Formats: sequence, structure tokens, C-alpha cells
Amino acid sequence: MLTKQNKTDLLEIAIIFSMFLLIVVIYVPVAIWEKEAFYERESRHRMQNMYDVETFYSQLTGEYNPNYLEALSLVNAARDSTVSDSLFFGEQKIMLFGKEFSVDVTESFSFEYDTTFGIKSFRKDTVNDTTLQIEVFSKELGRSDTSFIRKKDLSLYNQNDDFIGVVNEEPLKRVEAIEYYKTYLPDSSTYFCPLTNKPYLLQINNEGSELIVSSPIEETIVEPRYLIFAFRAGSHGLIQGGRKSWE
Repeated sequence: MLTKQNKTDLLEIAIIFSMFLLIVVIYVPVAIWEKEAFYERESRHRMQNMYDVETFYSQLTGEYNPNYLEALSLVNAARDSTVSDSLFFGEQKIMLFGKEFSVDVTESFSFEYDTTFGIKSFRKDTVNDTTLQIEVFSKELGRSDTSFIRKKDLSLYNQNDDFIGVVNEEPLKRVEAIEYYKTYLPDSSTYFCPLTNKPYLLQINNEGSELIVSSPIEETIVEPRYLIFAFRAGSHGLIQGGRKSWE
């Protein structure tokens, strides 16, 4: 027969176990959903990179390449060449894998590459500037007047017939937000789905005018988690002619 103390102990155990189950029910599904979202987001990012690489390859050669890894190598080689040689544009030759590729490189290729395969970022820079107080003759007022300008803009005023002179000069420090891109080089990992490690499906229509990049997941993947939960992932979509199925 259970004593009063035994019943109290069992009740405490039941309360603790119930709290544990409550925590599991609340947090485990969230962790699983975050994992599902991560794979979906990463997979779509890789498909976009693949599509962009093939687009650059088409701009360079005039056609898409069913061999994605070869296209990737050529695009990266063209970018490296433009960085090392500022005159590397127009019709050029690139040797890769014992093959010679004829490419037509635009002057904006390097910039377009860096902004496509780059993450927009901002940094704060302290800029040393100088403010000038200048005196000019105002025809509207019929007398001289003063205004404040940056020193680097002085040349825009001192050639004017109404300019009288500099009244005061004051050094100034200001913080300026600078926009820049953290460029990354797409590599062979972009060819494979992060969840299945299978290569993405690359299709080019018969006319060679349209490209399709699609997820290799054909059937929903279901993996058990903690007995009563499951990780689920369906197809991560496709990009056809620049149009994303998830948008």
C-alpha cells in the first residue's frame, strides 16, 4: 500500500515528466522546422548560383553548357583573368582542361560577377573633411553673403565672377556608411543538393535558348526524429528561364 509520502513522490515525478514532455513538444518541432527551412534555403541558393553561372557562361560563349562543372571553371577563370589584367575584355582565349575556349568578355563582367556572387554589406568609415565658409556676392540681395561648402567643392565656386573669397576654414571628421560586396567564388558544392548530395537537374531546351535548374528530390523525404516526430522535405523547386517556382 502506498504511503502518503510515496504518493507525493510519484506526483512530483509525474509533474517533472510532464514538464519534460511539454518542453520536448514545444522545442523539438521548432528545431526540426528550422532544419527543414535551412536545407530549403541553402538548396535554392545553390540552384540560383548554378543558374547564374550558366548565364555568365552563355554571355561569354553564346550558349549554355550541359557540363556545369566545366561552365563553372570557365566563368571563374574569366573572372580571375579580368582581376589580374584590366585589359582582359573583348574577344579572348582561355585554356582549360587542354581545351581552348573562345570567349567575349564585356568590360562590366568583373563588376557583374562580384555583385551577383556577393553579399551586400556596409561598413562605417571615418572621413576627414574640411568645411569652408566662403563669401560671394548675391545679386538677389545686392550685397555679399556667406555660405558653407566642403573644401573639395571649392573649385566649383572660385571660378565664378561673384566669388569673393574664403572667410573661414574648419577641419571636420564625419562617419560615412560605405556600401561594398563580400564576394565569394561559387565552387563545385553548388552542383549538389545539400540534403541528398545528388546533383541538380540541368536541362536545356532544343533551341538552346532556355535553361532549367531543378531539385533532384522527386518524392517527399521523411526521416523519424525522437520517435514521435519526423523531418520532412519535398522538392525545393526549380528555376526556368529565370523564373523561380518558389516566387
